[in-house]
Amino acid sequence: MSRSLWTDHDWQLIHDAPQPPALHMALDDVLVDEVSAGRRRPTLRIWEWASSAVVIGRFQSLRNEVDADAARHHGIEVVRRISGGGAMFIEPGNTITYSIVAPVSLVDGMSFEQAYAYMDEWVLAALAELGIDAWYQPLNDITSAAGKIAGAAQARRGNAVLHHVTMAYDIDAAKMLDVLRIGREKLSDKGTTSANKRVDPLRSQTGLPREAVIAKMLEVFRQRHGGTRDTLGPAELERAEAVAAGKFGSPAWTGLVP
Repeated sequence: MSRSLWTDHDWQLIHDAPQPPALHMALDDVLVDEVSAGRRRPTLRIWEWASSAVVIGRFQSLRNEVDADAARHHGIEVVRRISGGGAMFIEPGNTITYSIVAPVSLVDGMSFEQAYAYMDEWVLAALAELGIDAWYQPLNDITSAAGKIAGAAQARRGNAVLHHVTMAYDIDAAKMLDVLRIGREKLSDKGTTSANKRVDPLRSQTGLPREAVIAKMLEVFRQRHGGTRDTLGPAELERAEAVAAGKFGSPAWTGLVP
């Protein structure tokens, strides 16, 4: 296999209505299979969240990452994704989450570190146009002098690679620290006042509405790689809803690593 270029592909750009957390996990799962099989063209999907969530990585321990009582208290659903990486704290309107599902030829021969950097180059360019000097921090962060902006995760399956990123637009640091155990440990020696420095939201760095940041991201992606507006097909959505109900919404999957 020889490596393909971004512009070798006919990119589809999806930005649909808000979806429940388990359905987002299922959509990534389904779209990886669709792109791998050649039934769907390579896709950039901007997520909208219907409700709050903690998304843990495929290999993380549920109890080590999440305070289950606090999550219930705040009405936060806990879901597990198919990729590795760390826990993400999500509230609707406070994050910008996206997935890229591409033929694996796009990252052929690359290490995970190289692939992470390569697949986020366009985002760094978009942030630069918004006045943010951001860079890739191995293995899976986008950061700036003001603090971490985003965390990425990646998985390769069949003939496709999945790369998804959650960016902090705004953040309720107190609630995040209440729900995420790992956040407490990382900040315990500094006090919770440093939470906003550790994860610095795009809102404070740009002063722009969330929608304007997303618009700039899509503009830069199209400029660099091309792209046609698309939507989820009825069959894709139906299959994802079944997978969400049967797998990603199940205690067995969420508690896969207790």
